[in-house]
Amino acid sequence: MSTGTVPALTLARLCAMQELKLSVRSRWTQTFAVVFAGLAFAVAASGYVLSGGSGLQDFSRTAASLVELVLLLVPLTALIFGVMAMTPDAGAAELLYSQPVPRPLILLGKLAGLCLALIASQAVGFGAAGLLLFWRAGADGVVGFLGVVAGSFVLTAVFLSIAAALTAGANSTRRAHHLAVALVIWFVAIVLFDVAALGVASLLRSGTASRLLMVAVIVNPVDAVRTGTLLAVEGTTAFGAASLAFFRMTGGSLGAGLWLAASVLVWVLAPLAVAVFRVRRADI
Repeated sequence: MSTGTVPALTLARLCAMQELKLSVRSRWTQTFAVVFAGLAFAVAASGYVLSGGSGLQDFSRTAASLVELVLLLVPLTALIFGVMAMTPDAGAAELLYSQPVPRPLILLGKLAGLCLALIASQAVGFGAAGLLLFWRAGADGVVGFLGVVAGSFVLTAVFLSIAAALTAGANSTRRAHHLAVALVIWFVAIVLFDVAALGVASLLRSGTASRLLMVAVIVNPVDAVRTGTLLAVEGTTAFGAASLAFFRMTGGSLGAGLWLAASVLVWVLAPLAVAVFRVRRADI
C-alpha cells in the first residue's frame, strides 16, 4: 500500500469508521445511551416534583438542571471509554501500528470514531428528552438546552483527548494503571481543582481572590464548559455580580466566549499533541 497522502487519510478514515462500528455495537455504549436518556428524562421531571407539582419542566429549567449531570458523567465516561478503547491488546497493537501509514493518523482515526460514538450516544438521550419536552412544553428555552448539548460534546472531545495522551503507545498490560490515573484526573478536574482554588482565594484579598477564581474558571476545562453553558442558558444573570465581574475582566460577553472557547480548544489540542508524540516514540 502506498504511503501517500490519499491512502494514509483513507486508512485513517477507515480506522475511524471501524472504531465507530465497534463502539456502537458495544453493550457498554448502548447501556450508556439508555442510562443517559433515562437520566435526562428524570431531570426533566424532577424540578416540578420537588416543588410539589407534576409534569415535565420546560427547556430552560431542564437545561439548567442538566448541567451538573453532564459535568459529572460525561468526563468520567469519556475517560473510561477512551482508556479502554485506546489501550489495545499487545498483539492487536503490533498489527495495527505495523501498517504502512503514519501512526498519528491511525491514532486520530480511532479517536475520532470513538468520539463520534459517544456523541451519538449522548445525542440519543438529549434528542429523546428534547422531543418529549417540545411536545409537552413547547420550544421556549431550546437555545439554552442546545448549549448544554454542545457543552456535553465539547467535554467528550476534551477528555477523550486526555485519555489518548494517557494511553498512546501503551498495551493492555497497563490498562488498570491507566484507568486508575483516569479516575484521579476526573476527581481533580471535577472536585479538587475548585476546592483548591477556593482555599487559596480565601487567603487572599478580595480583588486578588476574585481574579484568581476567574482565571481558574478559564484554566479548568470543566469550569470553562460550566460557565459557558450557564451563560448560554441564563445569560448575564447566571452568576449575579460575579457574571458582571467576569465580563469586565474578559472584555464583555464576546471576550468571555473567546476566552472560554480558547481554553477548551487548548485542552483538546495539547493532549492530542502529547498523544501523537508518544505514539511516534512508542516501541510497538
